[in-house]
Amino acid sequence: MDRPAPLEPLDETWERALCIVAHPDDMEFGAAAAVARWTGQGKWVGYTMVTSGEAGIDALAPGDCRAVREAEQVDSARIVGVDVVDFLHQADGVLEHGVALRRLLAAEVRRHRPDVVITGNFRETWGGRNLNQADHVAVGRAVVDAVRDAGNRWVFGEQLTGQGGELEPWGGVREVWAFGSPESTHAVDTTDTFDAGVASLEAHAAYIDGLGWADWDAREFLEGMARPTGQRLGVALAAPFEVFPMGWGD
Repeated sequence: MDRPAPLEPLDETWERALCIVAHPDDMEFGAAAAVARWTGQGKWVGYTMVTSGEAGIDALAPGDCRAVREAEQVDSARIVGVDVVDFLHQADGVLEHGVALRRLLAAEVRRHRPDVVITGNFRETWGGRNLNQADHVAVGRAVVDAVRDAGNRWVFGEQLTGQGGELEPWGGVREVWAFGSPESTHAVDTTDTFDAGVASLEAHAAYIDGLGWADWDAREFLEGMARPTGQRLGVALAAPFEVFPMGWGD
């Protein structure tokens, strides 16, 4: 069997990153250790949760679940140095890629003005036969579109100053990075911040307990991706990313 191709280091010459994902816990299942690395470098990283994960715990009604999961996400984010966590309060489990979602996400990009936007894997699978979840696919596709929308003053113009809104166009996003993608070509060394990533995932205690995974271990789970990714990068532990350049002709 052929060995997996080596991975290239991510370009870390940026100052601001916005992470846009479907649910609380999405960042922690693979990218929180990378975020801890970047905040430790003095970079600004913000989180946008499209839903509050209110359909994620079978034993809790959505209203009660929403409060629990939002609180867990805020605590989890602080562990890796993220102080800004926005919740867009879209309906969990039934997100659709389309103009409405693009409009919401373009506003987030225009408001935070990041150099890089990070989302989760939005490929059909995780590299095997297990299908990806529908919200992940919808959000990832909408992120790529919304980043381009954000730079076009004639798209969602009602958001802009002088047309009823308070925002300005933002075309400064260099790349969109999708963590955990089976098509990843890049990675970042998380060896020194891996423990923070584990603690960040463990902060979602109510959600993990609600899944009913007997004897599940956050460290063991995260190492299952981080160690083979690290081998491909030439380090002990790493997080994989698929990179989508946002320039024309790239």
